[in-house]
Amino acid sequence: MLVRVLIADDHPIVRKGMRSVLENEPGIKVIGEAKDGTEALKAIENLRPDVLIVDMMMPGHNGLEVIRLAKQYLPELYILVLSMHSNEAYVAEALKRGASGYILKDTGPTEIVQGVKEVISGRRYFSKQLSVDMVETYIKTTYADSLETLTSRELEVLQLAAEGYTSSEIADRLSISHRTVEKHRSNLMEKLGLRNQTDLVLYAIKRGILVMDE
Repeated sequence: MLVRVLIADDHPIVRKGMRSVLENEPGIKVIGEAKDGTEALKAIENLRPDVLIVDMMMPGHNGLEVIRLAKQYLPELYILVLSMHSNEAYVAEALKRGASGYILKDTGPTEIVQGVKEVISGRRYFSKQLSVDMVETYIKTTYADSLETLTSRELEVLQLAAEGYTSSEIADRLSISHRTVEKHRSNLMEKLGLRNQTDLVLYAIKRGILVMDE
């Protein structure tokens, strides 16, 4: 069986590296690449891959939104998330949207290949640094709170705002307007019952969205 893979990441070097690794593996063929969420969704419709490897943070439609829309269009698609974020909130949200695996960006190339093989076999796959039990517990207990009311874009704005990015910087990173960022920020603050930046940072730390250096 030939596994047909689509790679969606906004960094050309990352795409090139993954393509090189995957195409050296018998039984795996990279059929396309996408540099943002919009391209990814068009490629899914046109190419109908077996596995999508998608970056969590991309311009246009972000990774979480791509997962949701891709599964609506192609329910049989297996999705492997590639992300720098290891906190439970992101992993849980990706799984809830329909992802089958979650790999951290600092992982080795063999994990990418292993991840593709595992998800195409109908199993979940996580980077070794992630605690599957912790994520499962998070989904069953902590996640059923106000965080669940956030949209995928609001979750991204929360992450970046907690990391100290200004609204203008967030707008540039997400390829949206400053006004849209302010609207998302206002909405998420209201949903979470937060009053100021200090509340936002403390909430992000408590929920594991922001990890402080020891």
